[in-house]
Amino acid sequence: MNSDASMLLASGACCAPPGSTTDRAAMICPQGRRRVAKHAVRIPGGSGCLGTGRPELTIDEEGPLRETRIKPFRIAATAVSNEEFSQFIAATGYVTEAERIGWSFVFWSDLPDGVSTTQAVAGAEWWRRVDGARWDRVDGATAADPSHPVVHISWNDARAYARWVGGRLPTEPEWEHAARGGLGDVRFSWGDREPDDRTHFPCNIWQGDFPNRNDALDGYSATAPVRSYEANGYGLYNMMGNVWEWTAEPFRLKSLKKSTRIRVAHMRGFKLLKGGSFLCHKSYCYRYRIAARTGSSPNSTTSHQGFRVVWDIGNSAD
Repeated sequence: MNSDASMLLASGACCAPPGSTTDRAAMICPQGRRRVAKHAVRIPGGSGCLGTGRPELTIDEEGPLRETRIKPFRIAATAVSNEEFSQFIAATGYVTEAERIGWSFVFWSDLPDGVSTTQAVAGAEWWRRVDGARWDRVDGATAADPSHPVVHISWNDARAYARWVGGRLPTEPEWEHAARGGLGDVRFSWGDREPDDRTHFPCNIWQGDFPNRNDALDGYSATAPVRSYEANGYGLYNMMGNVWEWTAEPFRLKSLKKSTRIRVAHMRGFKLLKGGSFLCHKSYCYRYRIAARTGSSPNSTTSHQGFRVVWDIGNSAD
């Protein structure tokens, strides 16, 4: 396991262990023909919000709230599903990074039957190395559900798929603008009402005592289908929770504080993820908010990392 994992977790990084920052990708697909998903949504351009004036995790530099200009674009209504990713694999023969190295990280309670001893990450023992875990065998044994988001996907893998469909990964301003659904300065994609462990379950996150007990009151102990819960104002599903979504950008922190400089030194080359995952809980990883952000190395793979694609709009008829 990477020795930086415990340091990153202690310094406020989220619940994903990093891999090496070395780019292991042996194949990045050339730009393919434009295959805009049928469920893609046109997002209007104009003035958008980025960040928040109510930061919860200042270590991640969620604030301040600022205005940004956005060009119109199209974005997939859902994270890329296993069914969609399988079409990419069948057409290109692409081999994901988890397949190449032969293993990926799986959350401890999702280990396959018969597996009781696995190598854990120091300081985050809930993450286990599982041989054979990959996009189509999410725990190393169980076949992936076609309707669920593809996981065990590195940033390099996500970029390869996006290029194949003639798209790209979103920028942070684009992702936040889309997630807000036209609501402006809100905390979540549905507004400001906080999810809880009792009655309000607008997204797929953790309920219970992390990492020991997941009550799964929202209906799912791991990933949910890509079209779960109510869509936001733009018709986008699961912008909060379910799986972390890779963006096109590096994970940057601008503060000159010594603690920030040390943290950034250990995250050099990391890429930005947004949205949180099914493992987020307010008591531990309060990152299922629009302004929340985290980073991971571009070849890291886990059972809660996925992505969605955006397409540029070339003319008014697009």
